[in-house]
Amino acid sequence: MNKEEMEMECPTQSGRTFLKGALIGGLIGAAAALLFAPKPGRELRGDLSEKLNTVTDKSKELASTVGEKAADLAKTVTSKTTELSRSIKEGKNSIVEGVKQVSADVSDDLKEVSSEIQEANHEQSPE
Repeated sequence: MNKEEMEMECPTQSGRTFLKGALIGGLIGAAAALLFAPKPGRELRGDLSEKLNTVTDKSKELASTVGEKAADLAKTVTSKTTELSRSIKEGKNSIVEGVKQVSADVSDDLKEVSSEIQEANHEQSPE
C-alpha cells in the first residue's frame, strides 16, 4: 500500500476533531464509571446531577468565551476592512491623478510638436 492509498483510507484529522472526540469520550467514561460504581440510587443520582451541573456551567462559560472572541474578531475584521478600503481608495486616487498629469503632459507635448511641425512647414513652403 503506497502513501497516497494510506492517506485516502485514514484521512488526517484536525486537532478540533480530536478534541471533540476526547471530550465526548471523557463524558461517556465518566458516566459509565458513575453508573457502574457500587453506590445507592439516591447517591448516584446526586452525583449525576452534580456532574451535569458542572458540565452545564463549563458549557456556558465556553459559550460566553466563544461569543466574546467572535465579537472581538468581528471588530478586528471590520477595522482591517475599513483600513484596506481607505488604502485602496487613496491608491486609486493617486493613480488617477498620476494618469491625468501624464495625459496633460502628453497633450502639451503634442501641441508643442504640432506647432513646431506647422512652423517648419510654413518655413519650407514657397510663398
